[in-house]
Amino acid sequence: MTLFNRFTQKMNKNHRQPYAVSRLAGEQTSAQSWGTGRAVSRIPRVPGGGTHRSGQGAFGNMCRGGRMFAPTKVWRRWHVKISKGQRRYATVSALAASAVAPLVMARGHQVQKIPEVPLVVADAELEGIAKTKDAIKLLKSVGAYDDVERVAASRHVRAGKGKARGRRHAQKKGPLVIHNKNPEGNRKAPQLVAAFRNIPGIELCHVNRLNLLQLAPGGHIGRFIIWTEGAFKSLDSVFGTRKQDSKQKLGYRPPQPLLTNADIQRIMRSDEVQSALRPPRPAPHRATRKKNPLKNVGAMVKLNPYTWVQKRARAALHVKGVKKPAHKRTHKTKNQRTQFRKVFNTPTVAPLRSELEKGIQL
Repeated sequence: MTLFNRFTQKMNKNHRQPYAVSRLAGEQTSAQSWGTGRAVSRIPRVPGGGTHRSGQGAFGNMCRGGRMFAPTKVWRRWHVKISKGQRRYATVSALAASAVAPLVMARGHQVQKIPEVPLVVADAELEGIAKTKDAIKLLKSVGAYDDVERVAASRHVRAGKGKARGRRHAQKKGPLVIHNKNPEGNRKAPQLVAAFRNIPGIELCHVNRLNLLQLAPGGHIGRFIIWTEGAFKSLDSVFGTRKQDSKQKLGYRPPQPLLTNADIQRIMRSDEVQSALRPPRPAPHRATRKKNPLKNVGAMVKLNPYTWVQKRARAALHVKGVKKPAHKRTHKTKNQRTQFRKVFNTPTVAPLRSELEKGIQL
């Protein structure tokens, strides 16, 4: 399980609500066991008579109307503590992965028409955007609306019981818009948020409150992110740099990469590395298993290649239903005699015919 899968699984547990069955469920009856000697099990049984319910088992988890095994309790450990350093490490890694175009495309996002990855939109272009039609126009101008159409086409009715529990429709994830706009008066959402939030698949997030569940949904890195210019510039103050600590996270700096050159194939094929490697070792000799030719057809064919012909002939006779001919000495057929005459009358054999006939008579 990767780092993102593990933390996604833990973070999904931290917004669950406790649930439990009723403490009295399945035990609100005066059933008692009949004891031994009646040729029935010792499960508690409902008293009385005159109804189908009398005499039926109760209390047990295998009985109709009984309690469940190990009833759920509200004091279950619902939430999981997550290390702050590891959570920050996962968040920074997810942000770095969103800047790699192959990872973004591998996640299914349509980013073929955008000018670059990551996509940063100037603040001047965002000014005055307060309606959804203006936001759609902006997405089309930067080439990001294809991903929105992909999300809209993927909307479908959920399979299973979830569609009866407030989760009727499901759809894929679209672009994530990260901004640095602060709420307006009376805790009203900024104009930018109000313009984008009604577009299918679009999610919004403040740069100071980045969420790993949005950066890597389902534990899969490579989310398509649309940055505002102000949010992109404030990343250094949020997470810091290699030479300067973060202004919001005390004493934190992003992790440095272990490799200065990520082209591993070029490093391994370089002359410096190849000259230091030992020569390849020959493959170890492994003893082959001896096979019985009488039981293994392949071993018999190696000894007698004519085995295949014999097997095919037997199979053809079996398919046609012809019985196997008996091994008897028979006279030569007409075709065999004709072939013998042709050979016997050839120019090389004809001068020796008299000598052969004499030898045969003797």
